[in-house]
Amino acid sequence: MLGNVLKKCLLILLVVVVYQHWGKIERVFNPSQMLSEQTRATANVVLYSTEWCGYCKLSRRFLDQKGITYKEFDIEKDTEARKAYEALGGGGIPFIDVNGTLIRGYDPDAILAALK
Repeated sequence: MLGNVLKKCLLILLVVVVYQHWGKIERVFNPSQMLSEQTRATANVVLYSTEWCGYCKLSRRFLDQKGITYKEFDIEKDTEARKAYEALGGGGIPFIDVNGTLIRGYDPDAILAALK
């Protein structure tokens, strides 16, 4: 009986870990969707977000899947980041600065377009 409970707990834990790291896992199995090394190396991406925002999580996952390095600032916890966010026009989260192109909301196509 205890063995079955332990197995179920381990299975649930495994599912949670896989879900949290899906972008990195997918990158291993599907490297053809990666951007060129040069594009990723020259990208200047800043993500203004909050911890609780679902679209912010999707943005993080997308950037991770594509292998794009980015700086992330939580606008609720970092007052300097909040000031920078407001200076850029803010207007909702996620708010992403990709090489100077400002993207409001979760928009993978706009992110990719700004990287080219």
